[in-house]
Amino acid sequence: YQYPLMFGLILAFCWCSLVCCSRIYMGMHSILDVIAGFLYAILILVVFHPFVDLIDNFNLTYKYAPLIIISLHLALGIFSFTLDTWSTSRGDTAQILGCGAGVACGSHVNYVLGLRPDPAPHSLPLSLSSLSAAALGRAALRLLVGVVVLLLTKAAMKRGTMALACRAWRIPRGDVRRARQRMQVELPYRYVTYAALGFSLTFAVPCLFRFVGLS
Repeated sequence: YQYPLMFGLILAFCWCSLVCCSRIYMGMHSILDVIAGFLYAILILVVFHPFVDLIDNFNLTYKYAPLIIISLHLALGIFSFTLDTWSTSRGDTAQILGCGAGVACGSHVNYVLGLRPDPAPHSLPLSLSSLSAAALGRAALRLLVGVVVLLLTKAAMKRGTMALACRAWRIPRGDVRRARQRMQVELPYRYVTYAALGFSLTFAVPCLFRFVGLS
């Protein structure tokens, strides 16, 4: 979509500031941690930006991309769980990796099935349509339906993965908080649950919208 450059820069700056300040406010990271993370993110952007289209094309078109994506993200998740002591950062990392894997797999399925084709090059850039009461109502309904589906997905996957992990590793489920701090439980619970959310977000929910006429 075509939108003012200054609007995009202001939005990006505000979002980045909120993320950085929230980590400090919650006591999850120090100011030095946030500065280092910000600089590291810029380094990642500079290095990977030339390869974005190549990676995206691989994710969408390569036959075994979902298997590679899931395996790679799961391996990174296991690597992040090698800390000596429990930390909330481990769960956050597993959530991010799981969500990324789910989104990538959902996008791959959409591409294979031809459900969400890219707009024709001659139609770009797209312009934002004017707002109306009908458009706002439709957007609100899509948001409501989508959030409900995602909440139900999260609840079902959370309950199922925790029960299976505890049963597989013979970990008592009486103390849920302590059980979730075990790698054998927290990694599959976080990874599988948020992978399902990412997949639902990019594939299942849009399919539901098409089925009920909200696309």
